[in-house]
Amino acid sequence: MTTAPAKRTGLVLFLLAFSQFIISVDYNIVYVALPDIGESMDFSAQSLQWVVSAYAVSFGGLLLFGGRAVDRIGARRLFLTGLVFYAVSSLVGGFATTQGVLIGARLVQGVGGALLFPAVLALIATSFEGTLRTKAFAVWGAAGSLGLAAGALLGGVLTDLASWRWVFFINVPLALIVLLPAPKAIRRDGRANLSAGGFDLPAAILATVGVSSIVTGLVTGPEEGWTHTLPLGALIVGVVLLAAFFVTEAKTREPLMPLRLLKNRPLVVSVAVLLVFQTALAGGYYIFTTYVQPVLGYSAIEAGLAFLPLTLASMIGSGKLAPRFMERYGLRVTLATGMIVNGIGIGLTAAVMTTGGSFYALLPGSIIWGIGGGLVFVSVFASAGSGVGDEEQGMASAMASTAQQVGGAVGLAVLVAVANSTFTGTYATAAGSDIVSGLRLAGLIGAGLLLLGGFLALALKKDAPTKTQEPEPLSLLPAPACGSADSCAALQKQSASSAPACGTREREEEPAAVGRG
Repeated sequence: MTTAPAKRTGLVLFLLAFSQFIISVDYNIVYVALPDIGESMDFSAQSLQWVVSAYAVSFGGLLLFGGRAVDRIGARRLFLTGLVFYAVSSLVGGFATTQGVLIGARLVQGVGGALLFPAVLALIATSFEGTLRTKAFAVWGAAGSLGLAAGALLGGVLTDLASWRWVFFINVPLALIVLLPAPKAIRRDGRANLSAGGFDLPAAILATVGVSSIVTGLVTGPEEGWTHTLPLGALIVGVVLLAAFFVTEAKTREPLMPLRLLKNRPLVVSVAVLLVFQTALAGGYYIFTTYVQPVLGYSAIEAGLAFLPLTLASMIGSGKLAPRFMERYGLRVTLATGMIVNGIGIGLTAAVMTTGGSFYALLPGSIIWGIGGGLVFVSVFASAGSGVGDEEQGMASAMASTAQQVGGAVGLAVLVAVANSTFTGTYATAAGSDIVSGLRLAGLIGAGLLLLGGFLALALKKDAPTKTQEPEPLSLLPAPACGSADSCAALQKQSASSAPACGTREREEEPAAVGRG
C-alpha cells in the first residue's frame, strides 16, 4: 500500500479531519440563522425550509454517485473538487440577493458534500495503515463531533455579531485552510479509470431530480393548494422519475444501488427506520430553532447555546451508551430503545412549548432527545451492514447515508407544513400562540413517528449481544458512504477506534480498518 510521506503524515491527517469538521459545521450552522435569512430574503414561513432542504437533496441524491466517482476518477481529485464547490457556492450564497440564488448555492454546496465526504474516507484509508489508520479514523470522528457542536454556536455568534451571510462566508477561509496545502501534501491519484463500468449517471440524475420534485410538491402544496399545477405536477413528476430510477437500476450492469440488496431484511428495515428517524430529526431541529427565536425571542447566539445540551447529550449517547447497549442487548434492542427514547424526548420538548416558556423547561426533553439520537445513529448503521457481505458493506452504508439525507429533506417538508398549518403569513406577523400550537403539533407527530419506528426496528432479527469497545462519538454525523462495492470491501464490523476504511479492490485482502457499521 502507498502511504503518505512520513514527514507529512500529521499534515495529511489534519487536512482530512478538518475537512470533516467543515462538513459537520455546515450541518448545524444554518439552522440558527434561518429566522434572519427568512426576514432578509423575504422567505415565507413555508418556503424558508428550502435553505436546509436544497443542501440535503443534492447531498443525498448524489452521494452514491460521489462514491463511484471517487473510485473511477480518484479520491484526491474529488477531494479538491468538493472543497472548491464548497468555497465557491458559499461565497455565492453569502452575496445572494434573491431566494433563487441562495437556494442554488445550497444545492451546489450539497454537490460538494457528496464529492468530499466519500473522498475523505477513501483518502484516510489509502494514506495510512495499521495503527496509524486506526488513529486517523478516531481523529476523523472526533473532528466531526466537534464540528457539530461548533456549528450551532458558530452560527449564532456569526449571525448576531456580523450577519447571517457569514454562516456562508465562513466556509471560504475554512476551505482555503485545506485547499492551499492539500495539493502538495496529499499524494497524487493514479490515472482515472473512466472505462471501468461507468458511473450510472442517468440513475444519479433520476434520483436527485425525482427527490427534488417530491420535496418541491410538499413545500409548495400548503401555500399554493394541493391541486394547483405546481405542487401536483411536481409530485407526479417526482414519483415517475423515482420509478424510472428503479427501472434503470434493474437494467444497468453496474448500478448505483443494486436492487438485490432490497431483499436483505436487516438493510431494508434499517433504511426504513433511518428514514423515519431523520424525518423527525430534521423537523425537530427546525421546530426547536423556530420556537426559541421567533417565539421566545432568543438572539442567534442564545439559540446556538440552547442547542448545545442536545448535541452534547447525543455525543454521550453515541460515544458512551450505544457501545455498551449493543454489547449487552444487541443491535435490535439498542435501535428500538434509541428510537423510543428519542421519540419521548422530542415529544416532551414539544409538549412544554408555550408562549411563556423557557430554556429550562426544554432542557429535560432535549437531553432525552439527544441521548436517544446517539443510540440510534450508532446502532442503525451497524444494523444496516449486519446482514450484508464484506464486499457490499460500502454500498449498504451508502444506501443508509442516502436515506438519511433524503429522509431529512422529505420529512422537513412534511413537518414544516404541519407546523405552519395554524397560521398564515410570516412568523413576524403571526400570533405567538398560533405559531406555538403548530410547532407543538408537528413535534408531537414527529415523536409519534419515532415511537412507530421503534416498533419497526423490532422487525430486525434477534441478534446476539455484540462485543465492542467504546468508539469515538460520531453524534449526528452522516454514516460513512464510500460509493461502490469495489471500493468498500474493507468496511468491516464495528470497532472501537476507527471508521470504515474504503479502499480499492487491490486492497481487499489486506487487514481492514474496522469501524461503525
